[in-house]
Amino acid sequence: MIQYEQLRLELLEKKDTLESLYEALGVERLKEEVAKLEEMSAQDGFWDNVEESQKIVQKTSGLKNKVESYEKLKRDYEDTLVMIELSDAEEDLELFDECRESVDAIEKELEKQTLSTLLTGEYDNKNAILTFHTGAGGTEAQDWNSMLVRMYTRWGESHGYKVTMVDFLDGDEAGLKSATLLIEGENAYGFLKSESGVHRLVRISPFDSSGIRHTSFASL
Repeated sequence: MIQYEQLRLELLEKKDTLESLYEALGVERLKEEVAKLEEMSAQDGFWDNVEESQKIVQKTSGLKNKVESYEKLKRDYEDTLVMIELSDAEEDLELFDECRESVDAIEKELEKQTLSTLLTGEYDNKNAILTFHTGAGGTEAQDWNSMLVRMYTRWGESHGYKVTMVDFLDGDEAGLKSATLLIEGENAYGFLKSESGVHRLVRISPFDSSGIRHTSFASL
């Protein structure tokens, strides 16, 4: 069926990217490093230096997560390809939406993992702290500030991060004067470090004598 054939070809186009990701991540190297770290953690006296031991455990966990994420992506790719081919052979259109959703999820995860290979800065793999402060604009600015907080919270949660509001100050009538979010998860800082700056909202009002009035206020 043409619907399934098009979907199959779309998925097959991602095969080279999936294989390139394997090389970019260095999956075999990561597995070897995990094995060495696990061997180290099994040695007598490993916990004599608690601070150093915790660093090794955290590093091991991070490397294992990278390997497991790639391997799950590869399994999902292979399973989805089989599901598409079987559905096509049986001419079962009832499964098309499920196949479509699976392909979309694979493409999204592939893009995410590919982007993560570009995050090689010293702190890119760390957690991130976002602070939001209103600029000029009074209540409207405070309301805009709360919208930004919700936007970044939803972004973090949709990308699998743990998002915690660690501090906030309510606005005079609505919204937030300030807020601080802790985003916890791998590469949180790498993905969010470019978000520093000013977010402006421009409103057009019909009540100005000239017919248009622009009111700008800043946050973050």
